[in-house]
Amino acid sequence: MRTDPSDTGGLFVGRRPGTAPVRYRALPERGSEARQRIDGLLANVMLGGIVLLCLLCWGPIPLACLWIGSQCDYLSGSVGLGILVAFIALFVLLFGALVLARKLDAAWILVRRAAGHDQRNGALGRAFAATAAICGLAFAFWFVVIHGPGSVTVSGNGNR
Repeated sequence: MRTDPSDTGGLFVGRRPGTAPVRYRALPERGSEARQRIDGLLANVMLGGIVLLCLLCWGPIPLACLWIGSQCDYLSGSVGLGILVAFIALFVLLFGALVLARKLDAAWILVRRAAGHDQRNGALGRAFAATAAICGLAFAFWFVVIHGPGSVTVSGNGNR
């Protein structure tokens, strides 16, 4: 009897269509040593692209959307329209970056397999978590050490 949620797609009755675990064939025939090195280098470049896309999600994309919203506010004179445009741009750009990263991750798995590695899982989840932790720590360092909430007399924000 199959009652394990990982076997049944989270349901107790049966598996939903299209939710079966991905099953890879055996490792492909190994190419020449030079071909495996080229595939390995291409896989590393693709992994760098995944990390770069994840980093874009934590800073440049939200800042660009704020800028777009401020320009819309300036041109139209409507703060509400500026906020709406900023949110729409954020939605489109963030999800677009994540879709692109997911496709790059699927291609990365195939290139790693072509390079001779038994790669079955992608790196997108780990890359996104690592960039979130790094950017969170960088922001915390900036906020506490560089900018510093401080007092009025220390930070120079007061009128003394």
